[in-house]
Amino acid sequence: MSDDFMLDTDDLERRMDGAMTNLRTEFASLRTGRASASMLEPVMVDAYGAMTPINQVGTVNVPEPRMVTINVWDKGLVGKVEKAIRESGLGINPQLNGTIIMLPIPELNEERRRELTKVAGSYAENARVSVRNVRRDGMDQIKKAKSDGLSEDDQKIWEGEVQDITDRAIKSIDDMLENKQGEIMQV
Repeated sequence: MSDDFMLDTDDLERRMDGAMTNLRTEFASLRTGRASASMLEPVMVDAYGAMTPINQVGTVNVPEPRMVTINVWDKGLVGKVEKAIRESGLGINPQLNGTIIMLPIPELNEERRRELTKVAGSYAENARVSVRNVRRDGMDQIKKAKSDGLSEDDQKIWEGEVQDITDRAIKSIDDMLENKQGEIMQV
């Protein structure tokens, strides 16, 4: 490999890992019929004049497999938290019990499961596109180095390295998608 050209493969891997981390977060927000505190992460509450995550206005617990509870710390925010959950599109109907909001997780029907697998697929495709964009950036750096005097053999070696990193990331995304779709379709 050329002494004067060093591609920052760690940076490429870090950026691809960022796409996969984002995918994990998106997958966590998909309902699978099982209760999970992470399903409330995207829900924001208008608290004290600012949009605030639910976990910063109360304690989120999962006391049983089909129930999530939120113990809201400020009684004045209970209504706002309930409204935020209703409007979140999660398809959950909150039940009030003082400052505790109970969220019974309904059983998913077949049609909703298929919809969720399609949503998971689109999330995974977005992650693949992000990974491919990082790959393209790496390949562009190699092409620029070739025009600056990098040998053709070194170019092939670097391109192979970038492709290997990309292939590993895409395989990881595909595995995550397969696991998530299996989890969603599990009755």
